[in-house]
Amino acid sequence: MKGIVFTEFLELVEEQFGIETVQQIIDQCELSTEGIYTAVGTYSHKDIFMMVQKLSELKEIPIPELLKVYGKYFFTVLSNGYPQFMKEKDLFSFLDSIDNYIHVEVLKLYPDAELPKFDSEIIDNKMTLLYQSTRKMSDFAIGLILGAAEYYNEPNIKIEVLKLEDEGQKAHIKIERFE
Repeated sequence: MKGIVFTEFLELVEEQFGIETVQQIIDQCELSTEGIYTAVGTYSHKDIFMMVQKLSELKEIPIPELLKVYGKYFFTVLSNGYPQFMKEKDLFSFLDSIDNYIHVEVLKLYPDAELPKFDSEIIDNKMTLLYQSTRKMSDFAIGLILGAAEYYNEPNIKIEVLKLEDEGQKAHIKIERFE
């Protein structure tokens, strides 16, 4: 997993809960890097799961909620850092472009990146999105969708996980837009 995922998670924790909480997480987790990450490095996804779990324990916030909050935050980081990927006209067009455009470009920059797969279908004001990843981070993906909805000024959406498969490796997500 790319280091930016780790560095930005620790930034969010510091902003929301303080540097003391960041230090607690680093001290209380058996991280492969001892808590040292660079944005361009590649690290084990197990470290992010350990840190999220520890934050959940320390702050008594459910892991799915933390992942959604982090996903929303991370979308802002991505949209600010990579504005060239934000050229679509609306949320559905953006989500529909992830596999066919954005991930293709990301792999040019980071050939070793292991990216989730998104298959989408749009019918009127409804989109079905199939998220697939061995990392089982569909809640993080939902947070990214919420961040994208804010970016595209589409606050009237409903997101529903219709079905989880393979212990969360696949998530069927329905996104509905309301006028």
